[in-house]
Amino acid sequence: MDKLIVRGGSPLIGELTVSGSKNTALPLMSAALLTDGPVTIHHVPNLRDVTTFRRVIEVTGTTTHHDPATSTLTLDATNLTKYEAPYELVKRMRASFYMLGALLGRGGKAKVSLPGGCAWGPRPVDLHIQGMKALGAEIDLDRGYVVAHAPGGRLQGGRVRFEPSSVGATINVLLAAVLAKGESVLENAAIEPDVVEFCTMLRAMGARIEGLGTRTLHVQGVDQLNPVTYSNCPDRIELGTFMIAAAITGVPGSPITIRHARIDHLGDAFLEAFARTGAELEIGENLIKVTAPNELRPVSVKTDIYPGFPTDLQAQWTVLLAKAAGNSKVRETIYPDRFKHVPELHRMGVNAIVVGDEVVIEGGKPIQGTNVMSTDLRASVSLVLAGMIAEGETHVQRVYHLDRGYEKIEEKLSAAGIDIERVSYDEWADPA
Repeated sequence: MDKLIVRGGSPLIGELTVSGSKNTALPLMSAALLTDGPVTIHHVPNLRDVTTFRRVIEVTGTTTHHDPATSTLTLDATNLTKYEAPYELVKRMRASFYMLGALLGRGGKAKVSLPGGCAWGPRPVDLHIQGMKALGAEIDLDRGYVVAHAPGGRLQGGRVRFEPSSVGATINVLLAAVLAKGESVLENAAIEPDVVEFCTMLRAMGARIEGLGTRTLHVQGVDQLNPVTYSNCPDRIELGTFMIAAAITGVPGSPITIRHARIDHLGDAFLEAFARTGAELEIGENLIKVTAPNELRPVSVKTDIYPGFPTDLQAQWTVLLAKAAGNSKVRETIYPDRFKHVPELHRMGVNAIVVGDEVVIEGGKPIQGTNVMSTDLRASVSLVLAGMIAEGETHVQRVYHLDRGYEKIEEKLSAAGIDIERVSYDEWADPA
């Protein structure tokens, strides 16, 4: 097993480059199942989740090829013959449940295992299943599998309302709706950039979708979709993480350049909160520059659905607040128990208390390096950030969580001045 050793005290300098979006790449990969012929997607990061989803897709008979050197992924579903996504693979990643909509849309049938995923918080798939039923699918649960079929071999279309709004459910129902016979209306649909980019690729393939970027999507089903070449967007969560890293470890007066950046994808709430910390932000073409302030100001935030403050940046923001002088808090409204990073930050000397759906932080206190344990993707990167501002060494264990969503992060940070390295270790070895 791997861990990251971070030696605190080194400033972040120079440049960082954002990889392609993981949360967008996975839906784009799903869309490739809806057509015969090669679909090519550029800017696909070389991540554990991408590899896992490729294996899920290949079970169907679809061929895939990923070239990490060029970040290019090609998928060809011409020989798709198996309409199943097995438990052994789906359990590793919740996004594998996109196979339900993709296979139902492609061939009117699907057998997909109920998913696994991150260790924190319930994220039921009821919305996904209700949406498929609204489009005309008949669904049974059989020993942990969702077994679905469309009478007559093709979905009819229908009206779906998401309560609450859900990125995953919106994407899954769209996968099923674009090849349905009739019209579908998706109400209270998610408007995250991931969804808009996904719809843009579907439209390039020939799908008829109106209302992109709004809460109501109108889909007129078509008989077929066509292969396409498409460029994935930059990862907005990695961008936000790098912005926070620059604010807490940058040298005041010396800007950090972040390339391949879509600042508009972060949402107003994050950008407004970031500006209030005192960090300076300069926006250029496909890049931004962040300059750390002489003293960070604490800014309390509340997570919310897009364009609200992203839940996927709340753990990182907690570290920023630990460095800022003064008291502040983070309220988590999306997944109220998403605070598994807080006990690990306690081990580093961070004074933070979880009360219900809030964590209250007393900032400006010394942070000490120690051994900490990753529990999920965003918690793990928050521990890396904490290690960057801690005194001494921080050993971040179980970084397989980190590898799900951050491409070569230790190489990127090392090239930008951070003392960080990846090493293998035996988690069960007796202490020396």
